[in-house]
Amino acid sequence: MVVLIVGLVIFLGSHSVRIFAGPWREAQIARLGEKGWKGIFSIVSAIGLVLIIWGYGLARRDPVLLWTPPVWAPHLAAPLTAFAFILFPAAHSPGNHFKSLLHHPMVFGVGLWALAHLLANGTLNAVILFGAFLVWAVVDYFAARRRDLDQGVVYPPGVLSKDVMPVVAGLVVWVVFAVVLHGWLIGVRPFG
Repeated sequence: MVVLIVGLVIFLGSHSVRIFAGPWREAQIARLGEKGWKGIFSIVSAIGLVLIIWGYGLARRDPVLLWTPPVWAPHLAAPLTAFAFILFPAAHSPGNHFKSLLHHPMVFGVGLWALAHLLANGTLNAVILFGAFLVWAVVDYFAARRRDLDQGVVYPPGVLSKDVMPVVAGLVVWVVFAVVLHGWLIGVRPFG
C-alpha cells in the first residue's frame, strides 16, 4: 500500500501545484520556460503514475474488503465512466456544451471516473486510490472555478455541432478501454 500512497502523493501533488502554490509555479515557468516546466512536470507525473499502477497491483494481491458493493453499482459505473471519457476530449475541443456548462470538463470527468470506481469497489486499496482522485478532483474543480471568477473568464455558449467530436471520440476510447484494455491492464473485465 505504501507504493500506491507514494505514487498518489507524487502524481496528485504535482497536479496540485497550481491550486496551492500558484505564484511558485508561475516563477518556475518564468525561470525554466514553459517547455522546461512541462518537461519536468511530465516526468514527475509519469513517475507518480507508474508508482500508482504498480502500487495498486501490489495492493490487489492481498485485498482488504471494507464492504461488498451493491449489485447495481457496476451498472451505474458504466454510464458514469462513459460520460467521464466524453469529458476528457471535451476539455480540448472548443465551443462544445460540456465546456460551456462545466467550464473544466476534464477535472469534472476525473471526479466522475473516481466516483464510479468507488461505487463499484469496496476494497481498501480502491478507496485509497479512487477516494484520493475524487477529493483531488473536487478541490481542483472549485479552485479552477475560483480562478475563473477572479480572472473574469467567460466561457462561450456551446454549439451542438461542436459536441459531436468529444462524444464520438470519448465513446470510442471508452469502448476500447472497457472491453479490451481494462482487462489486460487492470485484470478486471467490466463487461465479463
